[in-house]
Amino acid sequence: MAAKKKSDPNNKTVAENRKARYNYAIEDTLECGIVLEGSEVKSLREGQANIAESYATVEEGELWLVNAHIQAYDKAKSFGHEERRRRKLLASKREVSKLWQGIGREGMTLVPLKLYFNDRGRAKLLIGLAKGKKLADKRETEKKRDWNREKSRLLRERG
Repeated sequence: MAAKKKSDPNNKTVAENRKARYNYAIEDTLECGIVLEGSEVKSLREGQANIAESYATVEEGELWLVNAHIQAYDKAKSFGHEERRRRKLLASKREVSKLWQGIGREGMTLVPLKLYFNDRGRAKLLIGLAKGKKLADKRETEKKRDWNREKSRLLRERG
């Protein structure tokens, strides 16, 4: 097996939406910052977040994350936060307008893919401009994945 590289404590994945790539065809991705309170950051550092049923939206020229769950930080007694509040996402006006145009097309949506800390220790959210897959498309994705897995097995055995 290949040796694992040293994991930087700042560069850490907090939450990942694993079903997004199965349910949606991701056309474009964008890394954006997220406005958080202090207790939210501490809770994220402990890995207490879920973005599986959340989505992003553009309202009045601003990007928002809706329905993301960040568990309350136990040690923040009176300065806690709401677990499912709307959080503002930080992106340039050009990127927001590009996303707004993408959403305007039929069937497109903004799906959060991954919540993580970058190498500078800042919380970042990777969102994708996505189009929902039909059941047949999902089956086709499964077939391709299974075939690639079988192909790699055969090559390992004979190679």
